[in-house]
Amino acid sequence: MTAGTVRNQVVTCPHCGTRNRVPAVGDGLPTCGNCHRHLPWIADAGDADFAEVAERAPLPVLVDLWATWCGPCRMVSPALEQLARERAGRIKLVKVDVDANPGVARRFETMAVPTLLVLRDGEVVARQAGAAPIPALRAWLDEALPADAGPVPGEEETTS
Repeated sequence: MTAGTVRNQVVTCPHCGTRNRVPAVGDGLPTCGNCHRHLPWIADAGDADFAEVAERAPLPVLVDLWATWCGPCRMVSPALEQLARERAGRIKLVKVDVDANPGVARRFETMAVPTLLVLRDGEVVARQAGAAPIPALRAWLDEALPADAGPVPGEEETTS
């Protein structure tokens, strides 16, 4: 992602299969234009737009600080995307390539990749270095989420 460029992603609704354009930045939560259920919110961010994309998000943000050359980063990425799908409407996943965005890496004193953070209102509330299996990531994320961040009303939670 080019510094300063905020892009939309096209996301296929896991409930009805409709393709939806999801902005990287927004005040509301992304919902499907067809079935109106919450969509997974996954965005890339960099030095120029991290504050806008991650810190000002209206819900908790799972930040993935990764690098293209990192094998464990590539292994954990699908698990993080699955967590974003499972918790659609409850979290936003923001990915930051630390090699292309050294300012964000320095700010969070990233010594290893992947490093995962949970931000709430722009503040780090949880941090984990290294890849982990999805059950461990799910437990870590659930522990970091606010107690009132239960399943979105009308949507069942996926546990696989």
